[in-house]
Amino acid sequence: MGRETVLFKTEEKMTRQEAAELLRNVAKKLETGKVILQQGTKEVKIKIPERVELEVKAEKEVGKRRTKKKLELEIEWLVGASANKHKPLTLG
Repeated sequence: MGRETVLFKTEEKMTRQEAAELLRNVAKKLETGKVILQQGTKEVKIKIPERVELEVKAEKEVGKRRTKKKLELEIEWLVGASANKHKPLTLG
């Protein structure tokens, strides 16, 4: 496996509605094939190919004092290659 370089990272607390609005905006940018991440003076431009791999994962982490749940969405692609076709994800 190769070396990973983090190009941009942020974590923010927000309402469910704010998170949904942010995801809608990401979806709109994803359709165009270009996403620009900005925070303060930092900016990262990402060109996204026509075919990508989408990973959706739900997790539950039980600790001694609290339980944490996560919903992770990850979009990835190989530079210069296209993703293989799998069964489509549906939301219920």
